[in-house]
Amino acid sequence: MLFRPPLRTGTFKLTALVTAVALALGPIATAQAQQGKGPPVLRDTESEQLLREYTRPVLRAAGLEKQNIQIVIINESAFNAFVADGRRIFVNYGALLQSETPNQIIGVLAHETGHLAGGHLAKLHEQLAQAQTQMIIAMLLGAGAIAAGARGGAGNGLSSAGAAAISAPQSVIMRSLLSYQRQQEENADRAGVKFLTATGQSPKGMYDTFKRFTDESLFAAHGADPYLQSHPMPIDRVQALEVFAHASPYWDKKDDPALQLRHDMMRAKISGFMERQDTVYRRYPLTNTSMPARYARAITTYLHGDLRSAIAQIDGLIQLQPNNPYFYELRGQALLEGGRPVEAIAPLRRAVQLSNSAPLIEMLLGQALVASDNKAYTDEAISILRAAIARESEAPIGFTQLAMAYGRKGDYAQADLASAQAAYLRGDNKTARDLASRAKTRFAIGTPGWVKADDIVSAKPMPGEKNN
Repeated sequence: MLFRPPLRTGTFKLTALVTAVALALGPIATAQAQQGKGPPVLRDTESEQLLREYTRPVLRAAGLEKQNIQIVIINESAFNAFVADGRRIFVNYGALLQSETPNQIIGVLAHETGHLAGGHLAKLHEQLAQAQTQMIIAMLLGAGAIAAGARGGAGNGLSSAGAAAISAPQSVIMRSLLSYQRQQEENADRAGVKFLTATGQSPKGMYDTFKRFTDESLFAAHGADPYLQSHPMPIDRVQALEVFAHASPYWDKKDDPALQLRHDMMRAKISGFMERQDTVYRRYPLTNTSMPARYARAITTYLHGDLRSAIAQIDGLIQLQPNNPYFYELRGQALLEGGRPVEAIAPLRRAVQLSNSAPLIEMLLGQALVASDNKAYTDEAISILRAAIARESEAPIGFTQLAMAYGRKGDYAQADLASAQAAYLRGDNKTARDLASRAKTRFAIGTPGWVKADDIVSAKPMPGEKNN
């Protein structure tokens, strides 16, 4: 199944967040949220595992280790990261691609952890609620003055005073809110450096990243009103960051070479899947024989239809690292999408084994088993997919493949239920309810399947959707 070019089926693919996010997502993401859709998300076991390892010590230092904070990769090429709901850090794939060292992206993640540790979202909501109340009071007072002016005639000046009473407080309140947000950003910078120091890591990556964006934004910020900025003015922020970052005893500490290689492999994978083929070859020319370069070229080769050459390139990578689960995953994914699902099963079994049964890779194996058209694999596919879904319940592809497996077995009640669950995760509530309603007629009343189907039928419609 192709979600959006240039992605294909497999564990590096697009899905949708079930929970829409708000605050600082910009007009496009906000529009998607209003339509009941979250921002488009990229899923990849290799990248997610590395990001978990990046954030684990930082979260521990922040006292958030037990909060189950998730790192979510957004399908956006711009460099950006943000928090929006107190339990997830969102990071654009562009930030991963543009971060040349682990320390640079770890610094960004530490900054976002500073927002979480400081409870900035909850506090900002309180400030917004307070500001809204103040604005309502100002508008009521202003409206009262306008009405009094209208009764007393234009000459008494109350109408003009009323208009001023409406507009002036709103401007003051807005400036106060923006100032509060700027202070939050400064606090997050300081907290990020504190967490990095506590974990024996350098804050230089954070400083270098913010300084780069300062240099790029100086022209855009020229003449801007510092009191109308939600973030500190770039040069002021970086100067403040430089002072306390340089004080860290780990300023000059370098990334471990093995970690740098894994980071480079992640960037190569993102480039191979997300960038045009000519861009990939400019970034990783044939003269570059490093493992990341070979990884990126193998991916873009299979994506653009040269399966034979891609498999040869992937096999060369496997020879270099015979216990790398993601090379076997890529081989299986390429064969599956190349119309050879039976051949994809063996490398995907190996990938599952080497990855300690990573659920997204299990889903890919389940897909290969279902696509093989061998009914002998049906029960195995159902078992694998159910196990994967139990640990990764927000990936629609798992439920979609499970529905196909149940359909092949003739269990149409479970097939309808799995299809309904997949539709629900995609944000298609109408289809989900229709399928769940049909599933209810196939299950005995009160059974677990009937209850799950009833939950979907009874679910509230997403924002902007009519409950048909």
